[in-house]
Amino acid sequence: MFGYVHYDKPNLYIKDYMLYQSMYCGLCKGIGMACGQLARFGLSYDIAFLSVLLHNMTGTDIRIEQQNCFEHCIGKRPIAAVDPLTEELGALNTLLVYYKLTDDAEDRERRGKLRHGLFRKGFRRARKRYPELDGMVARFMRNQQETESSRTASCEMAADPTACLMRELSDHFLKEKATDSSRGMFYELGKWVYLIDALDDYDKDRKRGNYNPFLLSYGCESRAELMERYGEEISFLFDTLFYSLRENLAGVSFSFNRDLTDNVLLRGLPLETARVMRGEKRNKEKRDAAIKL
Repeated sequence: MFGYVHYDKPNLYIKDYMLYQSMYCGLCKGIGMACGQLARFGLSYDIAFLSVLLHNMTGTDIRIEQQNCFEHCIGKRPIAAVDPLTEELGALNTLLVYYKLTDDAEDRERRGKLRHGLFRKGFRRARKRYPELDGMVARFMRNQQETESSRTASCEMAADPTACLMRELSDHFLKEKATDSSRGMFYELGKWVYLIDALDDYDKDRKRGNYNPFLLSYGCESRAELMERYGEEISFLFDTLFYSLRENLAGVSFSFNRDLTDNVLLRGLPLETARVMRGEKRNKEKRDAAIKL
């Protein structure tokens, strides 16, 4: 995942904002326990939201404690206690970061080469401890590479491997609680993550000659031109996705309050989509919360 999943802060209850932040910090500690301290530098708000979502859907209690951490070592702050689900999600975070950096290194991006080794030890720990999880992510990477190598101009086909990974992860974590609605919700979330990243990277991918389904579909000289000429068509693509996401979300059962999950899925994702379509940069808070790679 790429650091796009975020909440709509002005419409977020204070209690849910504090929960989100405590879950984010708890995931950071979970990464350290599962994969080592260096792997914590790959912490993503996307996986923090998955932690919120899956704890709620599986009915796993969250215990908030006053703790220190290496970034806030002087004063204690509310942090969600690490449980087995948090540790496994921490491993997932590390696996996704490592495979992404592997892909960057293969594309000869200097940054990817320099930081690839930073997560190698954590990746090995995650793969050894959670082989089934590693198998899913590795298979996703192969499928995504094959799809992009085919140079398909279809945004739907290009996003399918990421969407299928999310659907498979939902079955893995939810087990007997998985339903058609939960699978559909996770599938649409994965599709959105891929498409919003591709749209955001349009100018960069065009300059570097990287694969991008929007570039192959429309061939515009810039994202600004793309949105000027085909903005309504692209808006319809995302609106259709959001409709399916809402329909599936309505059929999902939650064990606890759903205010936070609804805020992210129903308000945060559309706001982030609008930001990318306008060509605006992320504000500092969201930029700091994304994967620091």
